[in-house]
Amino acid sequence: MDEKPEDEDFAAFYEQARADCLRAVYAVVGEWSLAEDVTAEAFARAYASWRKVRGHPAPRAWVVRTALNTHVSWWRRRRREVAWDPSHDAEDRSPEHLQVDRHVMQALKTLSGRQREVVVLRIFLDLDTRTTARVLGVTPGTVMTHLSRALAALGTALAPTTRQEPAK
Repeated sequence: MDEKPEDEDFAAFYEQARADCLRAVYAVVGEWSLAEDVTAEAFARAYASWRKVRGHPAPRAWVVRTALNTHVSWWRRRRREVAWDPSHDAEDRSPEHLQVDRHVMQALKTLSGRQREVVVLRIFLDLDTRTTARVLGVTPGTVMTHLSRALAALGTALAPTTRQEPAK
């Protein structure tokens, strides 16, 4: 059975984009297995709509945005089912080459959801401000504001602490 050129095109995109998209989704979601699930769902949707997605200005961002939307839907269903207990957070089981430094993950978790999304799209996927704005459905100025605030918060959270000797 011969593959259609579209299938080959999607397969190449998937191989090239999978790790970056998964890492970006994980940075926002914070749980490896859930990030894998919603990213897989997003790639399945991308395959089903490949003609449209491949014409998107940033197909990787389309996949990440779709995965994050899937996560929001999952979270809405889930919170009606059980009360959330932070002690049940799963440990990071991501493959070593895809892991995000645990200090960075902790710092990312302190950001608002929108700030995490902006950081992921601008820094993890290296999208420009206009494309990030288009993907998120906001203005470029909003992207810059969220990015500025997020980077300031990350800088504070990740800055090495120095102990000062008491004055004698």
